Amino acid sequence: MKTTSNYQHLQPEDRVTIASLCQQGLSIRAMARMLKRAPSTVSREIARNAPGAPYTSKFAQQRCDRRRHFARPAPKLHVDGPLFAIVATQLKLFWSPEQIALWLARRYPEDHTHRVSHETIYNAIYAQPRGELRKDLIACLRHERATRMPRTRGTDRRGQIPDMLSIHVRPPEVEDRLFPGHWEGDLIKGAANASAVGSLVERTSRLLILVKLPHPKPSSSVHVLQAFTDKLNAIAQPMRQTLTYDRGREMMQHKQLSENTGIKVYFCDPYSPWQRGTNENTNGLVRQYLPKGTDLSGYSQEQLDAIADQINMRPRKTLGVRCPLEVYRECLLNASLQSNTIH
Repeated sequence: MKTTSNYQHLQPEDRVTIASLCQQGLSIRAMARMLKRAPSTVSREIARNAPGAPYTSKFAQQRCDRRRHFARPAPKLHVDGPLFAIVATQLKLFWSPEQIALWLARRYPEDHTHRVSHETIYNAIYAQPRGELRKDLIACLRHERATRMPRTRGTDRRGQIPDMLSIHVRPPEVEDRLFPGHWEGDLIKGAANASAVGSLVERTSRLLILVKLPHPKPSSSVHVLQAFTDKLNAIAQPMRQTLTYDRGREMMQHKQLSENTGIKVYFCDPYSPWQRGTNENTNGLVRQYLPKGTDLSGYSQEQLDAIADQINMRPRKTLGVRCPLEVYRECLLNASLQSNTIH
């Protein structure tokens, strides 16, 4: 039996059946069994589309169509809209979509209902169903391609982080977790990406450090540079070796971060979060305290430190049921002893 409770999933023939069964006086559950729907679906359909009146399929369908129409306003370049006619006229004069978009912005500087980007024009052309209109509009374009070419042409249009060190040239002992002091980093985003918290995890001990980022624009490279520099410099020097990060543009100033802290920054391959698996898994633990959709700007550094302390005190199976803080202390002590032995 279908368990969906969304009344819009009902088809017109379902509404005809409901109207007939209502006239026969059947109960909601009996109608649901015959339609193989959830009782809540039938109940909601009757309550929404026949309030205070006998249920009829024609009236119910009209109410449903009207509600759907107003819930989904037509796009600016709807084929029956006035703006589409203007754009089509200029296309037939062999204006490019970019020229049309610039002309509209100049002609209607205050009227945003008559302004669209050139990408919107391209999408409106290629979204047309196959037929004479689509063929005529594509014929007005300079190249007359049957399908839209990707804007990126396979390249990242946002620009590249300069002088990146790939994870593939990272020392092999980092991958093997033989020595401590190697970190993985990321940003945990808040509601609408308007707030963020830095996340640093040491690979050997799984120790977590949460970093308060300034507001507004917490993800800017300037803010990330300053906040990460302060936190990383608070770590003992033997435990500051490398940092593995994704290709987020907040790390644009990674060279300055290396100069400030002595940590080499390595970057993962695009769309490869498993290359920072320790950090990704730990971020999942942090989400128990900072759920998705939360405004993170209201958390102080003291509150973030308290969250990190709780996570660092949890026993981990991968650490032999020891907690990250305990393992980190051992690593720090061993690193200090080795440093004293060398000197």
